[in-house]
Amino acid sequence: MGIDYVHGYTERESIRLEDQANCLSELLHYDSVFPKNSIILEAGCGVGAQTKIVAPKNPDSKFISLDISKDSLNKAKEVIQSLNINNVEFQTGNIFDLKFPDEYFDHIFICFVLEHLPTPINALKSLKRVLKKGGTITLIEGDHGSAYFYPYSQYAQEAINAQITLQSNSGGNALIGRQLYPLMIESNYKNCKVSPRMVYVDSSKPNIVEGFTKNTFTAMVEGIREKAIKSSIIDEISFDKGIQDLYRTAQLDGVFCYTFFKGTGYNI
Repeated sequence: MGIDYVHGYTERESIRLEDQANCLSELLHYDSVFPKNSIILEAGCGVGAQTKIVAPKNPDSKFISLDISKDSLNKAKEVIQSLNINNVEFQTGNIFDLKFPDEYFDHIFICFVLEHLPTPINALKSLKRVLKKGGTITLIEGDHGSAYFYPYSQYAQEAINAQITLQSNSGGNALIGRQLYPLMIESNYKNCKVSPRMVYVDSSKPNIVEGFTKNTFTAMVEGIREKAIKSSIIDEISFDKGIQDLYRTAQLDGVFCYTFFKGTGYNI
């Protein structure tokens, strides 16, 4: 089973993923630290945007970073090599058809992947097979329903809703963050915990205004323009006005909020 990545595999999307990872690294990964000498599977590593942050935090562990896209893996390899990170091995592979033995990994790390899958529970069960007894899994996902902003704009909300609808029509779920706990429970992970990580942005934080409000969230929504209009989810005028109003929240008096969810569970 493949992944219908609604954002596409463009150079612009690669840059957006880099901006997202860089500006959120402390918020999402201050606690992405695992026991020494662990073997860690990063499932769905993409262009290595998270790999370059998490792998150096765990220099005494080995990462096997897996993705279905060879082009993304090539970009990830370039990033990791340029940073002289030497504890990562890249492999092409499918989360739903893992070629590893049972109970092979000490830890599994999966970030911004489940939202694109039509059957995230099947993915979590597939990953559980290769996780050692007593091993742990870390999941990170966003939830577009958590986005709110000032000045408020119905057009901006409609543009966000177009992203949610388009992703749903593609078999994904842009509201999956709120579902991490029940997904882990249903997949039979134990001692599950979820930690919400809110991004609050105003003009006193110019680096996050640029890195998140503009270059991560608004750029993501803007990137689905052609698909959303072509699918008749939203009309051209409304969408363009919505994007304009999302960028408006990045001005001096604007505010933007969004919540990510980080879940952990055990294979017991």
